[in-house]
Amino acid sequence: MDMKELLEKINLLKPVRTNDIVEGKIVNKGRSSVFFDLGSLGTGIIYGREFQIAKDILKNLKIGENIFVKITDLENEEGYVELSANQAGADLAWEKLRQQLENNEIIPVKITKANKGGLLAEISGIPAFLPVSQLKPEHYPRVEGADTNKILKELQKFIDQTIEVKIFDVDPKTQKLILSEKAIESEKIKETLKKYTVGDIVEGEITGITDFGAFIKFGQEQLEGLIHISELDWKLIEDPAEIVKIGEKVTAKIIEITGGRVSLSLKALKEDPWNNIEEKFKKGDVVKGKITKLNPFGAFVQITPEIQGLCHISELGTQKQMQDTLKLGETYDFEILTIDQKEHKMSLRLVSKDE
Repeated sequence: MDMKELLEKINLLKPVRTNDIVEGKIVNKGRSSVFFDLGSLGTGIIYGREFQIAKDILKNLKIGENIFVKITDLENEEGYVELSANQAGADLAWEKLRQQLENNEIIPVKITKANKGGLLAEISGIPAFLPVSQLKPEHYPRVEGADTNKILKELQKFIDQTIEVKIFDVDPKTQKLILSEKAIESEKIKETLKKYTVGDIVEGEITGITDFGAFIKFGQEQLEGLIHISELDWKLIEDPAEIVKIGEKVTAKIIEITGGRVSLSLKALKEDPWNNIEEKFKKGDVVKGKITKLNPFGAFVQITPEIQGLCHISELGTQKQMQDTLKLGETYDFEILTIDQKEHKMSLRLVSKDE
């Protein structure tokens, strides 16, 4: 759709008002003003501040040429319709972007800058942002330890490159234009994923490791999914690199397919340490446990490498009392209050030294 068709669609059967965009023919040019024939609307003028803003555009236009302008005043003191060329261009650009979002169009953009959150570009003079989360898998910065400086260095490699994107979100009021690269492949991926169902076991290769998990490519189609850190192993993990390495061949289970995203699990294929747990531990047992985390609602306690329990804050008093009593990494005696094998939960009570 060209600008003229776009304008006709915007103004279809609508009375002309301030802020509308119209097409005008240049009929005269002065040192600091340009006059337009607006047909039934009469004569329009760009002058003053609006002329200064758009003078680089206006100076190259000739009498008889048509351009799109925005009405800022339907009639000034001299009887002219006051116009803006600069505002018209911006409004039309935003409208075109909205149309491209609705039509699901693919747009080539040149990357101009990068920051730790993603890539920057311009479309029709409007600043646009492509977040890291919206990059397609092969462009995602796979940086161990999620080092933000290393992520930025990887993203800077895209500067001056042209990549294809779709409009993800557009809002002229807040001047927000968000792009997505991975959306282009989403439909193709969704179709391919119809071959798979939750519960399928797949062979794959670890292609990237982040602080929140590991990426895996699997199947003949080389689809990419995520193994969240919580799905790598039954034991508590601080760094996914403790469990997997880039290039390692693994067997994983598909646990969720949502849209074009696949979530997989390694621990689902490992023996569940909570199976038959009541044969090893029972209510009332006193066990030794290491403090792994302190939260406002209590302390997480490691009983075995794979089994954790919770000592609720109600068992410890206030948060300050908990922090004064328990130290991270230290081992204490706890009484088992409840065990829920199905929900993988164990509640504990701190045993005082004089008990």
